[in-house]
Amino acid sequence: MAERSYRICVFCGARPGVDPAYMAAAGRIGTLLAVRGCTMVYGGGKVGMMGEVANAALAHGGEVISIIPDYLRSQEIEHTGVRDRRVVSDLFQRKGDMMASADAFLTLPGGMGTYDELFEVLTWRQLGQLPKPVALLDINAYFAPLLTLFEHTVAQGYLGPDQIDHLIVDSDADRVIDRLLVAVREQAQAD
Repeated sequence: MAERSYRICVFCGARPGVDPAYMAAAGRIGTLLAVRGCTMVYGGGKVGMMGEVANAALAHGGEVISIIPDYLRSQEIEHTGVRDRRVVSDLFQRKGDMMASADAFLTLPGGMGTYDELFEVLTWRQLGQLPKPVALLDINAYFAPLLTLFEHTVAQGYLGPDQIDHLIVDSDADRVIDRLLVAVREQAQAD
């Protein structure tokens, strides 16, 4: 029996960032998702890391689902090379549709929108509404300050350690995908 194709939602920046390693990692993630038979769900942009991860997935025969608010279609430059393009009314619907469409979430470097998406998923998970795996690809310690903030939040009593212990953090694209897929399979068996 063939393994089920999982849907992995990728959160990342609509800009390339200053470190070339960010774009290289985005391309590697898109490639890995495609060759591993995963469907990529993402925010629909054609530029920056968003564009790179989608281009790599498409170049390797991967399935991609784009979810973009109508008003961002020109600002983020909608990726028209994606066949399954879903246009929604606003960011709230975008996040809701991405959360509903995905089996797991992978966050790469990005800005406020990326953080917003990550924090919404973590909050829903904390509240028991979204028991799906969440991972960070920590390229060149990009997320180190955020992880320190999480530790501080736990130390100050505003977050239980069990509420972040599930977070998969890895600096290697291949390993983070392997670990995320193991977690997705385990979650699927538990459901």
